[in-house]
Amino acid sequence: MKNFRRIGILTSGGDAPGMNAAVRAIARKARKQGVEAVGIIGGYAGLINEKLINLTSGAVSNVITKGGTFLYSDRCLEFKTEEGMAKAIETCKKNNIDAIIAIGGDGTFRGATDLAVHGIPTIGVTGTIDNDITATDYTVGFDTAMNTVVEILDKLRDTCESHARCNVVEVMGRDCGQIALKAGIAAGAMAVAIPEMPFNEEETIERIKSAKLKAKRGMLIVVSEGVFGTDENGNKVPYGELLQKKIEKETGIETKFARLAHIVRGGTPTLRDRLTASQMGIKAIDLILEGKSNLVVIEEDGKITSMDILFALTADRMYKNKLKEGDLDKFTPEQIEEMKALCEKRRAEIAELYDIINDIAL
Repeated sequence: MKNFRRIGILTSGGDAPGMNAAVRAIARKARKQGVEAVGIIGGYAGLINEKLINLTSGAVSNVITKGGTFLYSDRCLEFKTEEGMAKAIETCKKNNIDAIIAIGGDGTFRGATDLAVHGIPTIGVTGTIDNDITATDYTVGFDTAMNTVVEILDKLRDTCESHARCNVVEVMGRDCGQIALKAGIAAGAMAVAIPEMPFNEEETIERIKSAKLKAKRGMLIVVSEGVFGTDENGNKVPYGELLQKKIEKETGIETKFARLAHIVRGGTPTLRDRLTASQMGIKAIDLILEGKSNLVVIEEDGKITSMDILFALTADRMYKNKLKEGDLDKFTPEQIEEMKALCEKRRAEIAELYDIINDIAL
C-alpha cells in the first residue's frame, strides 16, 4: 500500500444526481484511512487554477440529498493543452495531492488517463445521466433522470387525456436512447424513437390512427434528442418536432411538442443513485489506497468492480462507431474480442427493450 497524504476529488462534464454521494463516500472513507481529501472546485479547470477545499467529514454532511455537484463542473479546453496539464500537475505537487478520483463520463476519463501518464495516479467513477458508458451496466444519475422523465410524462398524459391530444416529448441522452426507451416503457408511451434502432414512422402513425378509432384519448410518443430528421429545406433538425407536425397532419389529432432539455439533469437523487454512488466511491478509494491507477469503477452483473480506463474508452468508441485508425493497436486479439462481445451485449439489451415497447403498445 502506497503512503498517500492527500487525495483530490473532482466532478467533470455534465452534472448527474448522485455525484455528491460519491464525493461524500470517498472523502469519509479516505479520512478513516488517515488520508486527507481535497475537493477540486470546477473540474479540471479548478485543478489548473488551484481552486481547492478541504473535505472534512463535516464538509460533506447532508450533500447526499442534493442533486447536481457541490464541487461544480466545467468543460475545460485548457486541460487538453500541454500548458494546462503542466499547471494541473504543479497544483498537485504544490498541494501534496498524491492521486485524483474523477467522477464523470467519457470526457472525464480521457482527462484522467492524461494525469496518469504524467505520474498522478487516477481512478474514474461513472457519473452521467445518459447511461452511455459501454463498459458499465449502470452510471450514477441514470435512475434519477428516468424517474424525472416518467413523472413529467405522467403529468403530460393527464392533459393529453383531458383534451384528446398526442404529445411528442424529446428527452436528453445525447447519442444514447436509454432514458427515452426505459422511461417510455414505464410511462406507457405508444412509441419511442432512439438513435440505436430504426424507427418505423409509418407504422407509428397507423398505430395512432387505430388507437383513435378505439376511442383512446391521450397518447405519448417519446423521442431521444440524438434522433434527427431532415426538414423541407434539406436541413438536419431534431426529429421530434418533425414527427409532431407529421402526426397532427396525418391523423387530425391535436399534437403538441415538448422538449424537456436540462430539467432531466437535476433533482434529488433516488435511492438507487445514492447507493450506487456510495458503493462506487468506496471502491474508488480502495483502489487508490491499493496503489492502483488508470481504472474506472463500473457495475457489472450487479457487482461493483473496475476496468482499465483505456480499454473502457476504446470499447465505448467501438460501440459508438467512432474508432480511429490505430485505436486497437494497443490491445491483444483476445481483448478486442472482449470489446466486441461487450458491444454486442449492449446492442442486445437495447433491442430486447425496444421489442417490449412495440409488443405492448396499442
